Amino acid sequence: MGHIVNQDHKYHLLQQRLDRNVIGAPESPTFTKILKLLFSPEEAELARRIPGQPTSLDVLSRKLDIPADKLDEKMTEMAQRGLVMDLEHKGQRYFTLSPVVIGFFEFTFMRARDDLPMAELARLFEEYSQDDRFDRSVFQGQTQVGRRLVREEALPEEAHTEILDWERASCIIQTASSIGVSLCPCRHELSHLGKACDKLQLNCLSLNYAADTLIRNGIAQPLTIDEAMRILEQCKEAGLAQTGDNVQRKVTYICNCCGCCCGMVRAIKTYNIHNAIVSSNWIMEVDLTKCNGCSKCAKACPTEAIEIAEERKGGKKRRWAVLDETLCLGCGVCYSTCKFGGITMKPRPQRVLTPETLFDREVLMAIERGKLANLLFPEREKLSHRALGRVIGVLEKSPPFKAAMAIKPLRSAFLNTLVKEAKRQTGEISEVIG
Repeated sequence: MGHIVNQDHKYHLLQQRLDRNVIGAPESPTFTKILKLLFSPEEAELARRIPGQPTSLDVLSRKLDIPADKLDEKMTEMAQRGLVMDLEHKGQRYFTLSPVVIGFFEFTFMRARDDLPMAELARLFEEYSQDDRFDRSVFQGQTQVGRRLVREEALPEEAHTEILDWERASCIIQTASSIGVSLCPCRHELSHLGKACDKLQLNCLSLNYAADTLIRNGIAQPLTIDEAMRILEQCKEAGLAQTGDNVQRKVTYICNCCGCCCGMVRAIKTYNIHNAIVSSNWIMEVDLTKCNGCSKCAKACPTEAIEIAEERKGGKKRRWAVLDETLCLGCGVCYSTCKFGGITMKPRPQRVLTPETLFDREVLMAIERGKLANLLFPEREKLSHRALGRVIGVLEKSPPFKAAMAIKPLRSAFLNTLVKEAKRQTGEISEVIG
């Protein structure tokens, strides 16, 4: 029985390693079962030692004391299964451990598989996602991994000068260096449980360096710009909302989301985590002179942010749409359903912060989630990292630190310093991802 206990310990250590990511992975018997289906005990032991930032094969080989050719073979095989991400730059290969989301959950369900018990994994992932500790670890704080993209056609003519390129799904696609398409992991997962809607599944777009690695590992199919634009238009016609990577530069994905299967939207509806998806810089407005309360917009809204009000006066009934501004993500799906001109999109009173790069987002999320020590000192096997990590861990939870972060000039200077340090730790590959 000793070997079973030892194997369970390896999975426990892997769970702890994954939980140190800015998007955590709370301990759960269900999550342990997921890990056992995805990772062999030897892979679990290897995976927990892979740094959170992309690390070159040569450096990783020395760190793990595994010959480079043998490690390359193992990491390539794990990348093809979505357990690690591999990047290439100037002839060098870099690897990083995939988080749970956005990571090996998506990479597992972004294609049909016959090498895994998909129905069992779907059941386990669904059970794990219904543990509110998991959803709250994924979506805590203000900075999230996904942001809503507004439909450009929903904007008034004068507003087109105000919308920036990184807010336009069309521009993000047309300027991408590489594009891939995969199955929507959310709908694919639920299809194994008989719970998926009938919306198109082959519509999850990966972009830039993320598309390169997913295409290379068979997780995505390559697309031309024209093909990607056709998928985007099909998804709009089907009433799907667009959710993009929450960065301004080198966006890695655009999801085409329904209101019933999308994990982010389900967190909003199930746990009232209203900011599980960061809103666009636009919000819906009802023109009461044109709205007749037909309810098409309410039925189409992915987050159920619209209700139909009704009153009777003098024997006549009047109906109109009413918006819950706390739930509106500014996607513009409602605009596309209105045939009477009763809906417009207007700028939000205050612009929404979108991190410039992946590094900016990771630093913001680490600060908000109390994981700055994990980001700065990831190698816990090093005594110096453990000691400094504890110091930073205490500091970031202290009232003076939190007060300082509320002062914009101090916060900005501190963030800039941390972003530079994160890029320095990542090395040359930061040119690719940031």
